[in-house]
Amino acid sequence: MGSARVIYLLDSVILIDHFNGIKLATAFISSHGSESALSVITRAEVLVGFDAGSVLLARKLLDTFPTLPMTTEIADDAARLRRVSSWKLPDAIQAAIARAHGLTLVTRNTRDFQPGGDPEVLIPYRLGNL
Repeated sequence: MGSARVIYLLDSVILIDHFNGIKLATAFISSHGSESALSVITRAEVLVGFDAGSVLLARKLLDTFPTLPMTTEIADDAARLRRVSSWKLPDAIQAAIARAHGLTLVTRNTRDFQPGGDPEVLIPYRLGNL
């Protein structure tokens, strides 16, 4: 999606919302996609929702974003975050990947993430706003 500097890590829910027709998710992706990356966990969580007939459509969009891997250091940080924050492991992995790359995590998961935390979090919309 371009060569802009990556500053956002898209959480799975943002992409899932886009595929489910949530216009606010689509608008965020359209406006900030060139500044965004995915984690391997986001890729897996999004693709699990597609059947064999439609997975190519999902991959076409996902392939436009850089996909950040999980390293040993990220895994260790995710384990620590899981212990101290009681997050589910996928959320801890997302946070650890965002932290490792100095990215802002873009999500609407306000149960686990709040702006001003570590990692920095951006809540671009809430479903109640629809």
